[in-house]
Amino acid sequence: MNIKNGDTVLIYTPDKKTYLVTVEEGKRMSTHLGELTLGDAVGLEYGSAIYSNLKHPFLVLEPTLEDRMMKVKRFTQIIYPKDAAIIIMKTGIKSGMRVIECGAGSGSLTIALANAVAPGGKVYTYDRSERFLENAKRNVEAAGFGDIVEFKLREAGDGFDETGVDVVALDLPSPWDGIPAAAEALRGGGRIASLSPTYNQVEKASGILDSHGFVFLQTVEVLVRHIRVAYGKTRPEERMVSHTGFLTFGRKALAKLGYATDESGDAEEAAEDTEDEAEE
Repeated sequence: MNIKNGDTVLIYTPDKKTYLVTVEEGKRMSTHLGELTLGDAVGLEYGSAIYSNLKHPFLVLEPTLEDRMMKVKRFTQIIYPKDAAIIIMKTGIKSGMRVIECGAGSGSLTIALANAVAPGGKVYTYDRSERFLENAKRNVEAAGFGDIVEFKLREAGDGFDETGVDVVALDLPSPWDGIPAAAEALRGGGRIASLSPTYNQVEKASGILDSHGFVFLQTVEVLVRHIRVAYGKTRPEERMVSHTGFLTFGRKALAKLGYATDESGDAEEAAEDTEDEAEE
C-alpha cells in the first residue's frame, strides 16, 4: 500500500520515538534529528524511510488503532488500549451495534468503540463539558470515524436519547449517576461497562447496578508489563502500565432470579436441594 497526500502516518525515529502526523506536500516537521519534509513520503510504501536534512533515516509506518488512541490530543486522562480491549471483548461489541458512551473525555475509547462497530454501527457519546466534547470530536474525526459517532452535550443524570442500544460504557467520576439512564437505554440482555478508579466507587456502582436489575456482575483490573528482550538478559521492564482503573461489567435482565419453593413453601430448602443435586 502506497502513501497518499493527506494520509496519517506514524514516524519512527532512529532512537525509537514515534510521531503521528499527516502527510502533506510542502509540510515540514522539526525533530531532534533534523527537519523532515513530509511530502517525501508520498508514493512510498509503508515501512520505507524518508531522510532529515541531517541525513538521518525515519521510517514511515502505518498507524494502528493503539497508535491513534495513544496519540490523541488530551485534556483529560484517557482510557488505555488495554482497558478498551477488554471492554470490547467482555461486552461483545461488534460491527453494526449501537453503543452509548458517557464521558467522552479526549475520545480515546470513542475511537476504539467506533472501530469495533464499523461498518453499519453507531456510537453516541455524551459529555457535560463542551470543551472536552469538541476536542474528542476533533480526535475522532482525525482518526477517520467522524461519520460513525454522534456527540451530545449533556449530564449523565439527564438521560440518553437512544433506546434499545446494545452496550453502554460509563467513564464518570460518579458512575451511579449514569446507571439509571443506562438501564432505560439498553435492550434486554444489553451490556454495561463502567470504569472506576477506586474500590469505594466500585462498591457503590455495583450496588446500584444490582438494584437496577443488572446481573452477571464482574469487576476486573488489567495490568500490562513489557518485557525487555536481550539474549541471556531478558527481564521485565522496570516500569509498567499498572492501575488505570477497575472495570465493572453487567448485563440487563428483564426478569428476577430466585429459587422456586418446594411443596412446603420453603425456598431455602429448595435452594439447598438444588445445590445437592448439582453436586451429584
